[in-house]
Amino acid sequence: MTILDALAIAFCKTKDVRSIIERAYNISSDLGAVAKTLAYEGLEGIKKFRIVVGRPIRPMLAERLTSPEEILEKLGGKCAAEYKYDGERIQAHKKGDEVLLFSRRLENITHHYPDACELIRNNIKAEEAIVEGEVVAIDPETGEMQPFQELMHRRRKYGIEEAMKLYPITLFMFDALYVDGEDLTLKPYPYRREILGKIVKETDRIKLATYKLIDNPKDLEEFFLEAVANGCEGLVCKSVNPDAIYQAGARGWLWIKYKRDYKSEMIDTVDLVVVGAFWGKGRRAGTYGALLMAAYDPEADMFRTVCKVGSGFTDEDLEKLPEILEPYKIPHIHPRVDSKIEADVWFVPAVVLEIIGAEITLSPMHTCGLNAIREEAGLAIRFPRFTGRYRTDKRAEDATTVKEIIEMYKAQLGKISE
Repeated sequence: MTILDALAIAFCKTKDVRSIIERAYNISSDLGAVAKTLAYEGLEGIKKFRIVVGRPIRPMLAERLTSPEEILEKLGGKCAAEYKYDGERIQAHKKGDEVLLFSRRLENITHHYPDACELIRNNIKAEEAIVEGEVVAIDPETGEMQPFQELMHRRRKYGIEEAMKLYPITLFMFDALYVDGEDLTLKPYPYRREILGKIVKETDRIKLATYKLIDNPKDLEEFFLEAVANGCEGLVCKSVNPDAIYQAGARGWLWIKYKRDYKSEMIDTVDLVVVGAFWGKGRRAGTYGALLMAAYDPEADMFRTVCKVGSGFTDEDLEKLPEILEPYKIPHIHPRVDSKIEADVWFVPAVVLEIIGAEITLSPMHTCGLNAIREEAGLAIRFPRFTGRYRTDKRAEDATTVKEIIEMYKAQLGKISE
């Protein structure tokens, strides 16, 4: 985002055109191409950027809230509530018989899911299309949805055919971004959903995401409980207003997550970024004994510490963590990391881990939410523990945000007062 500002100033002499440049970046995910075009063709060249099948679009992200009342108020009194599946989000690009799959981080993951490619090829009835969905692992014996951890067995270089048999998948499609020459990202969600319904030929292996139009808190809560009972994480509540476009590359209030882990004290997980490490002692001598974890602050583009985690790691984890983190090791604190704690080893913010804790508490030692609740106090996760889930599908910037941690803390306070 800083580079986009710099490009606007360097080539257009003003940041006022930043939104035009950012739109080109969001639909191309190619900062180099944006910069080169701006340098050689100026703003008029940037305005000619169009969606291209095969070039990933930066994904739209959701905010989160803790109650049906808040969600509906934020969305104007009504919404389309959609199952939030416990799988891997994909952006599928189809051109004739050629299919490419991109992860939430815009990595090409086509080779991990040849069966998903086949489903897209045979059941998306368009010559060219860019659609989004969730890949979910299915129990081959019962047909029930499996947790995300089971799906990650598919993330391998070799033995793909065997993995397909052991961990079959179903696709749940939830958005259409481009179909046969029509850019749908500037169209409202109801229209995109209608187009998606027309081009997806549903089978037991590829389906439209379950959704429901809702205009009252009671129905939203009931639908939420239904989603959880059916093996989902919760709901994504989407605006159905005329301005509900696909905000490529943005996290906004047009989509709001409502997950079971936010309904009480911190009984479920957050996704945090490794920014530092501390050397172990005793049995952990020679490896990392604990990791310094941070939440993301998108407004300042900074990572602010929220806990030190040393629990939940298996011997295998302790053995491979130094190898995983080695490419990101640096000799000093990263300029985008805000920490009062001095780590033994520092890292470029890149690796995302799923963490669970007992509760969120005020802390003078951590910088997440500093001064937001109380002067000179930040927020920390008490008794943090690694769940065993490496969030390889998320960039550091997709991690749980500082604002989300603050909201979760406030939700705890509300439940304590009750």
